[in-house]
Amino acid sequence: MCGVEEGGGAHPGLGLSGAGGRRRRQALRYDGATSDPQQEAGAISIPDRLAYTRMILVPAIVALVLMENFIGYAYWIAAGLMFAAAFTDWLDGFLARRWHITSTLGAFLDTVADKLLVAGTLFALCEVGRAWAWAGFIIIGREIAISGLRGVAAMDGVKVPPSIWGKVKAGFQYLAVFLALLRGLFSEAGGLYPDQWAMILAVVVTVLSAVEYFARFARVLRTAKTSA
Repeated sequence: MCGVEEGGGAHPGLGLSGAGGRRRRQALRYDGATSDPQQEAGAISIPDRLAYTRMILVPAIVALVLMENFIGYAYWIAAGLMFAAAFTDWLDGFLARRWHITSTLGAFLDTVADKLLVAGTLFALCEVGRAWAWAGFIIIGREIAISGLRGVAAMDGVKVPPSIWGKVKAGFQYLAVFLALLRGLFSEAGGLYPDQWAMILAVVVTVLSAVEYFARFARVLRTAKTSA
């Protein structure tokens, strides 16, 4: 959010009054229009809309992968949608930080959208033989475990802040899925396709991020008990 100051004569575009030479500050929304905080309280922010968009793209990607025998260039289209979905993940976070838009709903939508995107595409890729079931189990199991841990922490009034490991983990997962969708472009190297090497790295980073999160949770919990 940003603000502007206008003084002197009236400005019809912003609805500012110039009576008595009074200067008045009025907030501007990110789209440039005037904003009333009370009126905008129920509006859906652009970062939240991007998270909703990411969720909507998931069934489209899954359908394209599962129906690749019936749809021309299905993997190419799915890869394009996957790239767009991954980009919205970066963009909604960037915009939320830039405009200082933070909310419980926004954090929830972002987390759910990310998990749906990875889990949905992994299930579809496993079905068509482009991903390992064991890798999908580890990646999705990690998300379930961390979500459960967050729920326990919330019940105790403990909040574990996010770390860079979460974004690194997501980046490797997106890369592995994206390369798997485009496997036909590549040849094997060392007995594995590039997406399979990327998937191994994604699994390793996923496990490391889980260990790091559990360690931070333990530290935060000890601190909370000590200060209680």
